[in-house]
Amino acid sequence: MVLKIIPIFALDIKRKHYARDFQIFRVFIFFYSREHEPINVHVEGNGGYAIFDLIDNKFVLREKANIKTSDFKKIKSVVDENADIIVNRWNEYFNK
Repeated sequence: MVLKIIPIFALDIKRKHYARDFQIFRVFIFFYSREHEPINVHVEGNGGYAIFDLIDNKFVLREKANIKTSDFKKIKSVVDENADIIVNRWNEYFNK
């Protein structure tokens, strides 16, 4: 099985704007096709990344690098606000 990226959405962190066109925005929120429990989500863009795990129904930071504090706050807010979408997308993909 080839490892694929399963996109959830893209985000222009300057405007906190979601997009369907993943080519034009700065931050991408996704998971990999061969992931593991717990449910987790990857965020990459602008030379940085973060990984969040779903623990007790909340996304908790596991790892991050090269993300400005102000950008991280926006990213964390987006992950929290869209936790249901992330979990639903994960379940749709892995529990087919």
